[in-house]
Amino acid sequence: MRTGLYFLLLIFTYNISIARESADKGTIKGKVVTTDGKPVDGASIQVKGIQGEFVSAEDGVFTVQQIKTGIHTLRVLLIGYAPAILEVEVKKDEITKVTVQLEVTQQQLNEVTITSGYNKFNKKETDDIARLPLKNIENPQVYTIVTKEIIKEQLATDYNSIFKNIPGAGIPIVYNQGRSALLTRGFVTANLIRNSISGFVYTNIDPANLEVLEAIKGPSGTLFNSSQISFGGLFNRVTKKPNEARKGEISYSAGSYNLNRLTFDVNTPLNEDKTVLMRVNGALHTEQSFQDAGFTRSLMLAPSFIYKADDKLSFLLDIEASTFNATSPIRYAPATKGKVTNIKDLGMDYKRSFTNNTLDYVTKQFNVFGQINYQINSQWKLQTNLTRTFSTTVGYVSQLRGITDSTLQLSVQKENFPYNGTEIQQNLVGDFRIGKLRNRIVIGVDFFNQRSDRTTPTINLPVINFKKPGAAYANFNADRVDSIAATVPYDMYRTNLYTYSAYVSDVINITPKLNVMLSLRADRYVDEGTYRPAFDTASGAFSQNALSPKLGIVYEVLKEKISLFGNYMNGFNNVTGQDYTGANFKPQQANQWEAGFKLDVFNHKLSSTISYYNIDVTNMTRVDLEHTNFSIQNGTQVSKGVEAEVIANPFSGFNIVAGYTYNDSKYTFADTTVQGLRPATAGPEHLVNFWMSYRLMAGPAKGLGFGIGGNYGSASFQTNTKAFVFNIPSYTLLDATIYYDRPTYRFGVKVDNLTNEKYWSPRLAPQMPTRVTANATFRF
Repeated sequence: MRTGLYFLLLIFTYNISIARESADKGTIKGKVVTTDGKPVDGASIQVKGIQGEFVSAEDGVFTVQQIKTGIHTLRVLLIGYAPAILEVEVKKDEITKVTVQLEVTQQQLNEVTITSGYNKFNKKETDDIARLPLKNIENPQVYTIVTKEIIKEQLATDYNSIFKNIPGAGIPIVYNQGRSALLTRGFVTANLIRNSISGFVYTNIDPANLEVLEAIKGPSGTLFNSSQISFGGLFNRVTKKPNEARKGEISYSAGSYNLNRLTFDVNTPLNEDKTVLMRVNGALHTEQSFQDAGFTRSLMLAPSFIYKADDKLSFLLDIEASTFNATSPIRYAPATKGKVTNIKDLGMDYKRSFTNNTLDYVTKQFNVFGQINYQINSQWKLQTNLTRTFSTTVGYVSQLRGITDSTLQLSVQKENFPYNGTEIQQNLVGDFRIGKLRNRIVIGVDFFNQRSDRTTPTINLPVINFKKPGAAYANFNADRVDSIAATVPYDMYRTNLYTYSAYVSDVINITPKLNVMLSLRADRYVDEGTYRPAFDTASGAFSQNALSPKLGIVYEVLKEKISLFGNYMNGFNNVTGQDYTGANFKPQQANQWEAGFKLDVFNHKLSSTISYYNIDVTNMTRVDLEHTNFSIQNGTQVSKGVEAEVIANPFSGFNIVAGYTYNDSKYTFADTTVQGLRPATAGPEHLVNFWMSYRLMAGPAKGLGFGIGGNYGSASFQTNTKAFVFNIPSYTLLDATIYYDRPTYRFGVKVDNLTNEKYWSPRLAPQMPTRVTANATFRF
């Protein structure tokens, strides 16, 4: 806030001095473009000797007015591009026109190459997916990137809303501590990856520090920690990093259900040479539930620093800390003996929470990420990554259990649950030739440790009639829970696990249009089991080894425009336990075969990926019918389907993002209760997402924009067995926005769920009805 007041005072004083000056003045009008002529949006323009800086608009144009005559030095900056420096002569009462070209650079491994131009949602180039500087068109893996541009345009005030833009993600699964998971290719996928390594925090995530969200599809066990991902893929949160520009932003959103949200983003060099950079993001958020009880209050602060020791060596320190106070999200488990088989037909009041604001919890998280980049020479780079994570939950978390078709029971846990995580990763990245063959290779080693300590009693409150609860409804409160908890034993235990890994991945260009990716990971997993200090014993300790290969082939039919690709990918999941013979279980294995095509044509105005995949999961455990209380490890599951994504800019100012997924998942060899059935955790078979927006690029209303989008999900299951089926109905959602966006300010209004659709999450939690949000953002 002091920075903003100082800035306003500075502008005021500056304007007075301008009015008193009699010196001759002129104007610089410029355009920032890439080397192939595409306009650059968001470039920072600094004029030596002038306080402050200017920003290029979406068409690349910038204007510097009322500047003294003479020779001036301009410095143009944008992360992912080499700085451009030029001298411009300003003449009295004249407009000096200049064009500035920016060239792509790979100075730092952590920089993201941005595809500029009017297709502002098409920013697919990243080093994160392959841990190599590999373009989307030459990468055999499928992925989606949600950019900060679409996040801002949709006024996303919570992390889970961002997933509306990811094909196949579906409705978020929100757990008791505020953490969430989504669906990917028929599997539940948690949000545990941050900046490409562990971001393991069991709490809510605030989107204010998010640069982009990457959804990486398929079992990616070769390059990512197996305990942090699923067989369907992973979600990678890429945080905002410092850059050489001096700028800031403060934003306030207010909306339905007492939403109040304040965010800020301040970036500045800390020295004249711009070798020490700092960026600070923060958010303060309060909101009430649309139901009769429930709230969210959170505070997040995220400072980050870069120190450039010289042209070869740089250090990054990225910190994210938050506190989150809330009531448990609704979770309902239906009565398995009931006759009602659809949540819509159950008759449960959509706006009743069946809880109380005294039954709240507090989570805290502290996430530290460090990175060292060293450019050995023009061919080899070293990168060291380190993360330390802490999260804890203290308070009440609850769930609802159906007893009959008209009664339920509230079950509450009093949690004191800290998690601690450490991951250290060392990568060697090379780009060299052997004969005529170009090799891009990453060689890495990885250490991961996760420890949790839990003290948790479980309290069951009396059964009530949820259709006519009466006075008993008021008994669901903290005082009643505490009185019962005094008679319930506490369960105290600790878990501690380690992973030691080594991996290598090489992309070989057989020809300029044909490349092959060969990858392998070796993994040693050690679980010390569940330790109970009361008895000084541990149970369930085990260790496992696993190999995870990956093969990819890409042929560019038209160089850098259209490619055909295929991949074989492997992922694994460690499994505890033994069979009847005493043999330890092996890791579950997921093997994916995928083929499709990618295109990026018409100067990046049309980008698309369409693929077919088949994932076979083996080594699943199932009940051993011949030996009571034992399991046997020979179960299998198949998940296959089609994914399609389109990002288009048909004409200036008009942008489209759309996706469709079809998933066919079933147990092919399993217990008789689920044999041949679709897993409930696979979610809807069909999912559709789209967003389109138009922004005026010229004229007196330049900056005025409109957007509309929606999501569709087919019917799915909460439970799907031969003994009991419980259905979740299909849903269709529509959202719309209108905004006015200028370089120094932005105003917008967003309406979510225009038709007030009633729909539920996989945990049968009622979702948000129509919500209106207004936003004001100021940039300095």
